[in-house]
Formats: sequence, C-alpha cells, structure tokens
Amino acid sequence: MTERAALEELVRLQGERVRGLKQQKASAEQIEEEVSKLLKLKAQLGPDESKQKFVLKTPKGTRDYSPRQMAVREKVFDVIIRCFKCHGAEVIDTPVFELKETLTGKYGEDSKLIYDLKDQGGELLSLRYDLTVPFARYLAMNKLTNIKRYHIAKVYRRDNPAMTRGRYREFYQCDFDIAGQFDPMIPDAECLKIMCEILSSLQIGDFLVKVNDRRILDGMFAICGVSDSKFRTICSSVDKLDKVSWDEVKNEMVGEKGLAPEVADRIGDYVQQHGGVSLVEQLLQDPKLSQNKQALEGLRDLKLLFEYLTLFGIDDKISFDLSLARGLDYYTGVIYEAVLLQTPAQAGEEPLGVGSVAAGGRYDGLVGMFDPKGRKVPCVGLSIGVERIFSIVEQRLEALEEKVRTTETQVLVASAQKKLLEERLKLVSELWDAGIKAELIYKKNPKLLNQLQYCEEAGIPLVAIIGEQELKDGVIKLRSVASREEVDVRREDLVEEIKRRTSQSLRIC
Repeated sequence: MTERAALEELVRLQGERVRGLKQQKASAEQIEEEVSKLLKLKAQLGPDESKQKFVLKTPKGTRDYSPRQMAVREKVFDVIIRCFKCHGAEVIDTPVFELKETLTGKYGEDSKLIYDLKDQGGELLSLRYDLTVPFARYLAMNKLTNIKRYHIAKVYRRDNPAMTRGRYREFYQCDFDIAGQFDPMIPDAECLKIMCEILSSLQIGDFLVKVNDRRILDGMFAICGVSDSKFRTICSSVDKLDKVSWDEVKNEMVGEKGLAPEVADRIGDYVQQHGGVSLVEQLLQDPKLSQNKQALEGLRDLKLLFEYLTLFGIDDKISFDLSLARGLDYYTGVIYEAVLLQTPAQAGEEPLGVGSVAAGGRYDGLVGMFDPKGRKVPCVGLSIGVERIFSIVEQRLEALEEKVRTTETQVLVASAQKKLLEERLKLVSELWDAGIKAELIYKKNPKLLNQLQYCEEAGIPLVAIIGEQELKDGVIKLRSVASREEVDVRREDLVEEIKRRTSQSLRIC
C-alpha cells in the first residue's frame, strides 16, 4: 500500500469514528477532539490532483466563435481586405511573440498590459501587444525604407476584460501602413480615405473621424504651462473627454496629477474646441499657439491635409478635435480616431459618439528605435477595430432575425429513388473537379424530402436531382430551392448552368 493510500485509509477510519460518536451522542468535547484529529489527517493528505474538478471554459478575456459568428467575421474581413488591396497594399505576417526588449518602452503607461512568457529556450519573450511595433521591427531588421502593407492577426492584452463592451485579452487587429519618405500629408490623407471607405462599405451606421496632431497637443501644453515631464500623463486625461465631462477631466488633472488650476483652465479653452478647416485657420492666427514651432508645423500640415480630404470627397466626415490625444507614446504627428454616431433624440441636438471603431496616426520615430544607427523611416497607418464591428453586425442581424449562411455550398447532389449512391458520388466528384461547391447527404438511400429540407436549413440554393429516368435521358433535374422551379439540364451543361445561376454577387452582411 502506498503512503497516500495508507493515509486515505486512516482518514476513512477516523471519519467513521466521528460519525459513530455523533450517533452515540457522545460529549461535545470528545467529538471535537476526534474531529480535530480528522482535520489533521486530511491536512496531511492534501488535495488529490487527479480528483480535482475540471472546469470546462475558455480562458478569461477570450471566447469561441460559432460557425454563424465566423461567417459574419469572414464577410467583414473580406470587405476590409478588398479595400486594402484596392489601395495597393502587400500582406505580411510576423510571429505572435517577440523578444521582450522589442516591445518594452514603446507603449507608455500601457506597457504594463504586455503578456510576458516563461523562459522556454534562453530568450525572454512577450506576446505582441499590437501589430505596429512588430512592423517597425520588421522594417528595421530587413532594412526596408518603403512599403505599403496590411496585416490581420491576433494581439494580446493583459487587461481586465469587459466582454460585453468588446474588450478582450485576445483579439484581432486589421492594420494598414505606409512606410517611406513622401511629400507631406498625401499618405495620411489616403489612410483616412481607406478608413472612410471601409466604414461606409460595412454599413454599420453614421460615423465621424476625429483628427488632431501630437505636435499641436505638445505645443498647446507648452504654451499653457505644462512641464515636459507631465505632457504624457496630461495627454491621457485629455483623451477621456469623449467619455466624461470637462469638469471631471479638470479635477483629475488638478487633484490627481498636480496641475495648477489656471493651467488646466488654459488647456480647457483649447481642448473643448472642434470643427473643420476654419478652426485650423483660426488657430493659425492664435497669438500664442502660432508662436510655438511644433504647433505651427502641425497646423500647417492639417490645413494641407484638409485640402486633400476635400479632393477625396470625405472632408464632411472629418472633424478637427483638439481633445483627441491617443494614448500610445509612439505617435509623432497626425492622429485620428473614427467613432460611430448615435442619432440625436431631439432635432437640433449634436450626434453623440458611441465608441471608437478605427484609429491610427503618424509614427516617424518608431523604426529608428530598432536601427543601430537610428535611421528613421517615416510611417503612417490605421487599425480597424474589428471586434467592435463584429459585435455591431451580429447584433444587427439578430435584431432583424436575418439568417446567416455558414457554408458556401452552391448545390446539393440528391437522388429521387433508392440505390443511386454510386451515381450521386460520381456526380458530386465531377462538380468538385469543376470547382463547384457541392455536398451530398451521407446516407445510401436518403428520402428526397429530407434532402430538400437540408437545403432549406443550410441555405443551399440549388439541388441537382438524379433519378432513373434522368440517367436514361442523360440529364440532371436542377431545382431552385427558393422558387421550387425545376428544369432538366444536359449533364455536360450542368457545371456551366450552376455557375451561371450562382454568379450573382452575395451581400456583405
């Protein structure tokens, strides 16, 4: 008998002794003494790892996706990828983990959310936090100075997940970036155009793209009297203005971050302003802001940007918003964020932003952080917030009770009589070889009604029906599931007829 088995036997016997004393109604002191012995034995025994209850669940902050959800995701991804390719982007991929030192010091306060991995082979590694820093490392490592790329992959955040609000620990990012030395604001304008094209194509509602520039922010903080050491922390407070009131932001800056009240008031005069190119022109005349070199450069670039956005026909979707700060440390110039708008309850009210669905900006210094000689490669890019978009599209489909196809099967090969399995197998093989998406029921003699019902449930549009008479005549009966109309098609013409009938473009969502 093993040591553990001997201890288990002692626990069993002591347990019986305690139960026996309770049945005999022994004194409380005696029962207490024996219970104490039992507890000591159990403590010696410890937990039995093999008998511990296994909880079947996904890790916190992650989720599984059903075929229906994945069908929605694939269609959203298709819209995004087609747009990226339309603008001439190449696709790359990078490892899901990086050397820890690659990611360290690139995200400011958010660096605490990076997942570190246990040392498994002599290298300190971390899961990627976003796709931008790995891209910068890729450029520096391969000595690339010019590329237009997209990358769609999962990233990881050691965050407090809030699944109902679309905040996960594992989620997809869809990034598009332009790297290279070009004339000012042309690539930046194209990134904003791409953002607007994608959000319009997905038909998820009205949206607004807020635009600002880190140089304007830094210049504004400088003339308002914020010390250099507090720039980033005050930035993070200002960035909350889309969620909380100015009074709450001011209280945080003064009460928690030690900013003088008069400095906070001067900041408030600026960051509560938003508008279009007219606001840019107004600030170019501002006696204090226009004297700051950084701010002046940012304002001149924004004016040029608005000229290009007008030519692209999207200036009505863009708002110059001085409260937009974007948290990541690596931004150096133009920054932008797209928010969905909630329809105002009363006529004349401002539409409300209900959440960010895309963001990005210029980061000219990031690649140089990886280059031994500090050579810079200017970059600008955007990231589509697909998790939030997936949630919105799913909710909309549920509200409309719209059926979502989870397969792309074009035709089911069916039989009208028994003993035709061989003929069904031959026909479905012919269709597969011709590139037709086809299925058959995995039964020797399925009932025709069951085969037709399967098509209705799965959303399969066509049924190719084989019968004894059809085999003699060299035809296949092609049935439309929606209209129930049937026509005889010569077997050699079947592939072309199926292609013709299913060539109509499918709706996105």
